[in-house]
Order: sequence, then C-alpha cells, then structure tokens
Amino acid sequence: MSEAAAEEVSVLSSIYCGEGEFRLVQQAGQDGLVVQINSTVGGETGLDVSLLFHLHPRYPSCPPDISVSSTGLSRSLCHHIRQKLLDQAAALAPEPMVHQLVEWLQQCEELTEDCRGVEEEVKEREEEEEWTAVLSLDHIRSLKRYVSLLERWTQQLQLTGRLLLGRSILIILQGARPSIKEFCRLLKTAKVDVDSSGRKCKERMMKVLIETPWSGRSLQGFVVKNYQSSTELTAAFEDISMMELYQQILPSLSD
Repeated sequence: MSEAAAEEVSVLSSIYCGEGEFRLVQQAGQDGLVVQINSTVGGETGLDVSLLFHLHPRYPSCPPDISVSSTGLSRSLCHHIRQKLLDQAAALAPEPMVHQLVEWLQQCEELTEDCRGVEEEVKEREEEEEWTAVLSLDHIRSLKRYVSLLERWTQQLQLTGRLLLGRSILIILQGARPSIKEFCRLLKTAKVDVDSSGRKCKERMMKVLIETPWSGRSLQGFVVKNYQSSTELTAAFEDISMMELYQQILPSLSD
C-alpha cells in the first residue's frame, strides 16, 4: 500500500467519524485495501447508499474500483450510480480521490434526478421480476412458533426461502417484490416471538441486508438450516449459488 493511500485512509476515518459512516473492510496486502463509506446521493433529501472503494496497491496511480449497494434502491439504480462514480474517478488526476468522489456524490443533485428518472423507468419491470432479499434477525427465543409463522407467511405470499440459524440469523427470500415487502411488514407488526419475560413480542430489530432482482438459481420451499461457523455459512450460500449476494452482505455480518 502506498504512503498516500495509508494517509488517505487515516484522513477518511477522521472525516467520516459518525456512527456507521466509515469502516476499513480489508487491510493492506497484495490486493490492496477496501474501505466502506455510507453516504447519500444528492444531499440531505437524497438516497442512502453504501460505497465500497477497493484501493489497489498502485493506487492512486490508478482509480479505485467502486461498488454501490442500498437496501432502498434497485440493482439498476446502484449500477447507474456506480458508473457515474467510475466516470468521475477516471476524469480526476491520479491522486487520493475517495473523499472528493464522496463529496461529489453527496452534492450531485442532477444525479438524484437521474436516479429518480431511472426508478420510474424500471419500476414496472421490477414488480414483475423475481427478487431475492436477505434479512437479519436479532434473536429467536420461541423457535417453533417463529418458524411456524415464517413458513405460513411464505406459503400465503408465494415466497420461497431459507432460514439460517447460527451466530447471525438470516432469512433468504425469493419471489415478487411486493410479497417480500409484505413479509417484512408482517415481521415488524405481528407478534412473532417472546421477550425475556416470556411475553409475546414483535420483531423490531429486523434488518434488510439486501434486496435485489435475481436471475440465478431459484429456491424451493422454505428450509431451516443450522450452521456452526463462518465456513459453514459460506457453504450454505454456495449450495444455493448465491455467493455474489453473500459477498455483498458480508460487511454487515462483520459489524
């Protein structure tokens, strides 16, 4: 890693010092390093995004690779934002540029309008596509009751999926996007579990880690699977050919 890149990472950690704003995902090595910055597109009224900057060992002589994800935006919109950032990076001088790119993204009102235009164009198509979402649960105390409700809802909403039980509790869902959104609404509004006193309670800690159109392998039924280690969790995603999704949610699982 170059001295300039090391210094930039130190500066970035000071600038983006709010809770959850900055994270060093991968330390320096043969592949360089990866930093994550959570920001918005187009100012305070913009759209929340998570940005991954891969700084190669030769950085800043070459621009960083950039990934964009968001629980509130489609894959098409994330790709649109990513391409705009890559174009902007290619136009800059070969010097530390991550902060400059994030600032440009935050202030680019034109890009916000572009995103909203793209959103309107793809909205109808996305409603018809098969979607995949990965949800994270904080805990399950009443396993039998909880699983019974999850199975019932997937059947009613014509969804398929997996419940992965381990250090992280994950639900993988496939089906129509409105059905996935209804599933999430039910999780947060119905009494699905019990609290530490044994009283029925709602799932208030559920998080949507990713929600995206999916053209890969389709799941069948709703299967509950236990895992004991990160290796077994990785294998669970490999078994259903979803390593791409797993790589995208991995920073969230490491928090």
